[in-house]
Amino acid sequence: MHSTILAPFTARDGENLALYEWPLDAWADEMGPHAPPPRAVVLLVHGLGEHALRYDHVARQLMEWGFAVRAYDQRGHGESGGARGVLPADSTLLEDLAEVVDDTRLRCMRLLKESPSHHASAESDHIPLVLLGHSLGGLVVSRFVSLGIRPVEGLVMSSPALDAGLNPLQKLLLAFMPRLAPDFCVGNGLDPHYLSHDPEVVRKYLADKLVHNRISPRLGKFIATAGPATIAAAAQWRTPTLLMYAGADRLVDPAGSRAFAESAASSRAVKPGTVTARCFEGLYHEIFNEIDSAPVFDTLKAWLDARF
Repeated sequence: MHSTILAPFTARDGENLALYEWPLDAWADEMGPHAPPPRAVVLLVHGLGEHALRYDHVARQLMEWGFAVRAYDQRGHGESGGARGVLPADSTLLEDLAEVVDDTRLRCMRLLKESPSHHASAESDHIPLVLLGHSLGGLVVSRFVSLGIRPVEGLVMSSPALDAGLNPLQKLLLAFMPRLAPDFCVGNGLDPHYLSHDPEVVRKYLADKLVHNRISPRLGKFIATAGPATIAAAAQWRTPTLLMYAGADRLVDPAGSRAFAESAASSRAVKPGTVTARCFEGLYHEIFNEIDSAPVFDTLKAWLDARF
């Protein structure tokens, strides 16, 4: 089964966002009119400079487990519109996610009502929604949840950029550059050779024409400020969350993930079991693309199985 790119999703400001499905109505096509709905819908949010279809293998695995999957290219990435690495406003990525979440909820409701096996009730009109974000995407989804922009039933973070590891010069530049030249783009400085220990993953990344390495001061400011704000919110966390991160990550500092996990674990305000954290020692940044990714997928499956 192949992913489907929908007619471009139009955001509130008229920009087009490429939206993909590993189709939400697949269960009806494959299992017949009395098929149960998906266990949940997982909405994937990719990282800096990349695009959603780099997670095709993750989406297909989720489908095998009984989940429907959606993903989109973030603004300024992949097949979506917008200058590469540029944000019109500090909150743009969060607002885009809110619109895609709303659209996904509506689509799920419509498909359920059109299904011959549908029985009208509050429970049957609802399919749980899980956000899964990697790197920048992990930061976007966690900040989205911390601000309570929309309720979701689950959150998965993969190597989230909670600590960008900025040096003093970078912090100084971000203190004034977003005001002086918010759209002035430079290289993001990330070394693709530290994405994965698998050289084929690196080769494909470098050859991918939809990948870029641009970042603007406004996007840099979002990354630099949203991470600490999300960590600060961990002590009041309510959403069931799986945090998976790489112990040998050289592209984001794993200290940010550790700080989030420790804050949630030590807070009396956070119900035990709300946040599940696992560090994969020795792995590089893209834990789903590592040579030994089986423990990562096993951890994800166990967490999902316990909740959906």
